[in-house]
Amino acid sequence: MSNDVVNKTRRRLLIGATTAVGAAGAVGIAVPFVGSWNPSAKAKSAGAPVKFNMSKIEPGAMVTVEWRGKPVYVVRRTPEALASLKKVEEQGVIRDPKSEAPQQPKYAQNESRAIKEEFGILLGVCTHLGCSPLYRPDVGAADLGGDKWLGGFFCPCHGSKYDLAGRVYTGVPAPLNLEVPKHFYESENVVIIGEDQGA
Repeated sequence: MSNDVVNKTRRRLLIGATTAVGAAGAVGIAVPFVGSWNPSAKAKSAGAPVKFNMSKIEPGAMVTVEWRGKPVYVVRRTPEALASLKKVEEQGVIRDPKSEAPQQPKYAQNESRAIKEEFGILLGVCTHLGCSPLYRPDVGAADLGGDKWLGGFFCPCHGSKYDLAGRVYTGVPAPLNLEVPKHFYESENVVIIGEDQGA
């Protein structure tokens, strides 16, 4: 007579325990692997909106804010600067005075290309080859056309010029107005750049 009696209950218990340990191991490997497909915190923050308080910008001054590794110019325009937008348009030297090319959100498709006309928010990247134009608010600058220059932005690399709303002049290499990034005002002086209220 044989003593090899099969204990079926014990066999099922061992099979069940082995299966459970194997399944737990598979989940333990899968979770970090699937998690590695998500963008890192650094990548998420690089594309995140930027909050900026504009209350300390003096009239006529410009501050540069970094968003997605690019410069965003925030200009506080004076009443004279706002008046110059109409004057430069009347000179007939602006290529797209009505901002018909999609370089701005709909809420910034106006003469000042802004939600609040006092503050211009523009991507500081020339639409020709991606240089950073200089802020040149000096009216009548001899090197930029003398009396016809009413202030704006000048790209010294290839000579592209923009007015104080970022609208490109005719006869320069840049084909489009400076881009206006999405933005909205969280409060009276705090703007969120990189997102709008529809997001």
